[in-house]
Amino acid sequence: MIYKEKFKVGLKDVWKGKEVSNIAILEYLENVAAYHSDRVGYGIETSEKTHLSWILLDWKVKVIKRPEYGQVLDIHTWSRYIAKCYAYRDFEVYDEKNKLCVIASSKWLLINNQTGKIEKVQQEMADRYESEIEKSVFQEKEIEKIKAPENYKSSIIYEVKRKDIDVIGHMHNLYYLDIAYETLPEEVYNQRPFDEIRIMYKKEIKLGDTVICKYTYECGKHIVVIQSEDEQILHAMIELR
Repeated sequence: MIYKEKFKVGLKDVWKGKEVSNIAILEYLENVAAYHSDRVGYGIETSEKTHLSWILLDWKVKVIKRPEYGQVLDIHTWSRYIAKCYAYRDFEVYDEKNKLCVIASSKWLLINNQTGKIEKVQQEMADRYESEIEKSVFQEKEIEKIKAPENYKSSIIYEVKRKDIDVIGHMHNLYYLDIAYETLPEEVYNQRPFDEIRIMYKKEIKLGDTVICKYTYECGKHIVVIQSEDEQILHAMIELR
C-alpha cells in the first residue's frame, strides 16, 4: 500500500533564498510516515493501547531537484519490507508538475513502550502495512552502514536542552542533523544544502546529556560523529555530500 500526503513548503522550511532545507524534508518524511502508521492502527494515536512504538534507526536521502517556497509537494511512502523486529520504509517526493524531487529510505525498530524492550512484528501488524516488496527507491535493498573515521579535524560540545526532546523523552530525530550542522566548520556550513544525507542512529540522547560532536572530511563526505562526553557511547553518525 502506498500512502500519500500533501505538504506546502512554508517560510520556516527554506534556507537561503527559496529552496527547501534538508531538515524540512526530513520533517515532511517523518510526518507522512507517522500518518501512515496512524492509518493502519500502529501510530502515535494508538500507542497507549498497543504499547508499541517505531524507533528510527537509519535515514538515506537523495535530493534530485530541490523544491522551493510555496510549492505543494506530493509525498508517497510505503512499507518496503518487514522482518522480525525491523521495518524498511521508502519515500518519493513529487512537485506540482509531478517531477520526482527526493527519494529516501529508512529503517525502523519496534519497541514496547512499557518494558522498553524490542518487540517482534506480529503477522497481523505486518499485513496491515501491505508491504510493497518489489518497490525500492535505491538499488541497494539494505542501507549501508557508516564507518567511524579514525581521525577528526574539529569538535564541539553540545548540552541537550528541553526544546530538543520528543514525545517519548529522547532527543528528536531531526535535531541530530541540527547538531551536525552546528559541528561543521563555517566554510563547510556555508556549502549547504547537501543533496545526499545519511544518518545512522545508535543510542538515544536524553535531556541534560552532554555530547561531543566530531567532524572530519574523507572520501568526498562530510562526517559528524556524536558521542557521549566521555566518548564511551556512540549516539549517531551523519554523512553529508
